[in-house]
Amino acid sequence: MLLSTYGSRGDVEPLVGLAVRLRVLGAEVRVCAPPDEDFAQLLAGVGVELVPVGRPARALMTGAPLPSSANLPQRAAELIAAQFDAVAAAAEGCDALVATGAMPAAAGARSVAEKLGIRSVSVTFQQLTLPSPHHPPLTYPGRPFPPEVTDSRVLWDLDAQSINALFGEALNTNRASVGLPPVDNVRDYVIGDRPWLATDPVLDPWQETPGLDVVQTGAWTLPDERPLPAELVAFLEAGEPPVYVGFGSMPMHASQDAARVAVDAVRAQGRRALVSRGWADLALIDDRDDCFAVGEANHQALFGRVAAVVHHGGAGTTTTAAGAGAPQVVVPQAVDQPYWAGRVAELGIGAAHDGPAPTLESLSAALRTALSPETGARARAVAGTVRTDGATVAAKLLLDAAG
Repeated sequence: MLLSTYGSRGDVEPLVGLAVRLRVLGAEVRVCAPPDEDFAQLLAGVGVELVPVGRPARALMTGAPLPSSANLPQRAAELIAAQFDAVAAAAEGCDALVATGAMPAAAGARSVAEKLGIRSVSVTFQQLTLPSPHHPPLTYPGRPFPPEVTDSRVLWDLDAQSINALFGEALNTNRASVGLPPVDNVRDYVIGDRPWLATDPVLDPWQETPGLDVVQTGAWTLPDERPLPAELVAFLEAGEPPVYVGFGSMPMHASQDAARVAVDAVRAQGRRALVSRGWADLALIDDRDDCFAVGEANHQALFGRVAAVVHHGGAGTTTTAAGAGAPQVVVPQAVDQPYWAGRVAELGIGAAHDGPAPTLESLSAALRTALSPETGARARAVAGTVRTDGATVAAKLLLDAAG
């Protein structure tokens, strides 16, 4: 089996969970992913081979220039070409391919599977890329939709046009080089008629849509048995449960301000703070003993020991916090994160911050909601409904599809 992606940790970590379940069921697995050191360590930790594709994702997402309408087609062309090279070599002898991550990467991977005659399945970790009358599409950098257009059907047509304009030429050039016919609609080619939605049905309920047979497997998580670092355990046990603050793979370019606002807001609630460095390299703002900085750690174990989780709203972090019963404050930065913030608020398991740049006042208000007894009780209740078998369900489906 070949699992292919390109993106942040939220695009890679679910494949680790699926890879482990596939191996338990007797399959051999390779993962094509960006050559970031933390991704390599993540896969090495479970004994799965990483086939590097393209440039490190962290450098691409946090360095200058940031993705824009001007540079996105060129970056997509590089990524598609890398998929045709690396995935084609890695897929030799495979029975099935899972394609996910950035749209151009998935388009390249599915094209390779088509050329090799391998079964492939398209997977998304949030439903907003799946055409549906129940929600509008996401926008790409520098390509906003006309504000006067509100009809979902029209917006989805515009979305297909936008994706074709950004990625169509590069994809079809590479397809032609291996003798494949051109693709008229890149988005619909990538999605196919039976995509998989690897999210929890309570957190991310899919509404049936004509013409699209979506298979919702549940989120792909891997039980994490790693112990927490001794210094972190000592901090946790030295007082009341702290508030965790971390923004994962988001760059948070005003990171020092973000750390200061977050720590000050946590202190204003009379709480201790646990600051996760992440790709933003968040750091402590002073040497007081009510704060602790942490790097890589077992979130499944950690989130069950904190008072609340302040985060960016990635699908993985949202699901892990929900499964741990931790109240959440979501400060969405981009893409699908406002959606997850809204779901957290709708479920009553936390607060959705309005916008990506919190102030002391706005974050304090959100924390008051998250730290209330009512939110805590609701978070614990919802935790009992979050499924933990998504990766197992997907692994069995994939093996059945491969015959």
